[in-house]
Amino acid sequence: MPFLAHRFGIKPKEATAVAWSWLFFFSVLSAYYVLRPIRDDIGVAGGVQNLPWMFTASLVGMLLANPPFAFLAARLPRRVFVSTAYRFFSLNLIGFFVALHLVAPEQQIWVARVFFVWLSVFNMFVVSIFWSVMADAFTAEQGQRLFGLVGAAGTIGAVTGAATTSLLIAPLGRMNLMLVSVVLLEVAALSARRLLRFAAVGEAGAAPRLTEEEQAAGMGGSVWEGMRRTLTSAYFVNITLHMLLFTILTTFLYFQQAALVDVAMTDSAERTRFFANIDLLVNLITLTTQMFATGWFMRAFGIVAALAFLPALSVLGFSTLGLAPSIGVLMAFQVLRRAGNFAINRPAREVLFTVVSSEDRYKTKGFIDTFVYRAGDQLGAWAYAPMAAIGLGIPGISAVGVVLAVLSVVNAVWLGTRWRRAVS
Repeated sequence: MPFLAHRFGIKPKEATAVAWSWLFFFSVLSAYYVLRPIRDDIGVAGGVQNLPWMFTASLVGMLLANPPFAFLAARLPRRVFVSTAYRFFSLNLIGFFVALHLVAPEQQIWVARVFFVWLSVFNMFVVSIFWSVMADAFTAEQGQRLFGLVGAAGTIGAVTGAATTSLLIAPLGRMNLMLVSVVLLEVAALSARRLLRFAAVGEAGAAPRLTEEEQAAGMGGSVWEGMRRTLTSAYFVNITLHMLLFTILTTFLYFQQAALVDVAMTDSAERTRFFANIDLLVNLITLTTQMFATGWFMRAFGIVAALAFLPALSVLGFSTLGLAPSIGVLMAFQVLRRAGNFAINRPAREVLFTVVSSEDRYKTKGFIDTFVYRAGDQLGAWAYAPMAAIGLGIPGISAVGVVLAVLSVVNAVWLGTRWRRAVS
């Protein structure tokens, strides 16, 4: 164990907190990935033509969920708020479980559609809360060293959750799998409480991140504070821009992938195999990088380089795809970009919140991670359709992607410089 701690840059005082963080993130993403295949099946069964409405409903759901989320964050002690949030989602799952057993078969499609929208909201909030707790528990310096390693637990959890559903869907059925996620969410709630206790007594670092008094009180402030801060603080405006550019470019690449695959592959099994190979490569590269390279990269090159890495890769990727629009180029770009996001960009983005107030870690961060993220999806989709309609094609849309990626590089440099100034 001491050898492993030294190999991964974990100091003796941090080991227990890192272990709880691992269990916490593993449980959160396992719970989600147990449910994700059920959502995707519901999306297909409900009619592909209805998916745009489902995504729009998810965006509206994000907007409606933010005020009560902020209300509870303002008034409940941290440990109570975090565990309450996860247990609230557990109760929702039990409600879906009961409803799907009780309603008539012809009404199940409506329960299933509500579940589709609910899971899109659930995913954003449970992951955002996890990273908020990380920003409470660890300092900025620790975040640079450890957030990539902690992210590896999520990658393992995602693989485990998907494998659980694959193995148990036949004997248990999709409704009973919801109860597996309920158990995992309870483990996440207990892990969060334990981790915040370490943060309060200083066992996650050299000094307490939060006093017992701070944890015992709610964060206070207005329900709308997160939304207001997102629009009025230069720091959060630029984090918002970073998120929007990332999600818009992700949507562009998703649509380009659909266009190229539709032309190149006519067989359903071949397409499924292609997408599975992408997921497999992404997970393998992500996990290896998180375990062995993320912390080293952020320590060696700094937060500016970590934030600019994915936008710079996107400049190169969209340029190459525009010049040579082929399946091979697309697959290489998609794999590297997705792995780069999970292994480098996401941990670096979470480090940005280690230097803000505790209220901002939950309220402002929650709004950016949920509503802004989904808004970027919608903007990307709405922008792609008219560009395709006027005949830009993959080369022309890739050129637009290059321009947006360059803007994202500039934004990343500004953000990283501002964060560095706040730390020093």
